[in-house]
Amino acid sequence: MNQADLLPFFHELADIADEITARYFREPIKVQSKTEKFDPVTQADQETEHAIRTLIMRKYPDHGIIGEEFGTINENADYIWVLDPIDGTRAFIGGIPTWGTLIGLLHMGKPFMGMASQGFTQERWWGDGATAFFSHKKATTKRLQTSNITHISDAILATTSPDLFATPNDFTAFNAAKSIAKSVRYGGDFYNYISLCMGNTDAVVESGLKPYDILPLIPILEGAGAIISGWSTQNNTSGQVLASANIQLHKQLQLALNNQ
Repeated sequence: MNQADLLPFFHELADIADEITARYFREPIKVQSKTEKFDPVTQADQETEHAIRTLIMRKYPDHGIIGEEFGTINENADYIWVLDPIDGTRAFIGGIPTWGTLIGLLHMGKPFMGMASQGFTQERWWGDGATAFFSHKKATTKRLQTSNITHISDAILATTSPDLFATPNDFTAFNAAKSIAKSVRYGGDFYNYISLCMGNTDAVVESGLKPYDILPLIPILEGAGAIISGWSTQNNTSGQVLASANIQLHKQLQLALNNQ
């Protein structure tokens, strides 16, 4: 499949997602928790993913899908779509526009193309691992490029919340990097990674992620020049994730996170 030929379909998927999410945002909505520990889900999450899945299955019935709300189908397919209908549901229900719809496509298990769309602000980002772009209200298209900050002491780090880290050791490791950094920003959800792609943030440190939280963003991040991996390994599909503006900063952060 040609990535250029796929782009209109990605926009079609994002358009339907934007229509649904914008309609529910900052309106009264029922919130449920998927687990005993608060893990929110709304009708907007479910309706958005259902709509995207329907379009994908109609156009590519032999493809697989991994989705946050409705699980996995056809997991052995060569092409698998990865969907997070609302990344940042806590922000969504709080009326804060740092949430977004994430749509990714894997080929033979590897990130092939990705798009992130914010239905309220009408911003959209996409990438294919080699290049990445941004548009606002479907007008001006801008090429994305990470910053040239190469030292932790000059870097702005971001994480959604240390409360979401998987273990106390993750929190300790993050604090080691935080103590060296110029500044640390909290909150942001998927927007942290977008800010990195746009050159406004220099690195993102997260823990406890699921595949749908990060896989759709990898082609955008890499297309903008970012380096993404685990904190100490090359695992970037779930769990500990470190994304940095360039390889020099990335290596320094990995050392700091591993107390070296």
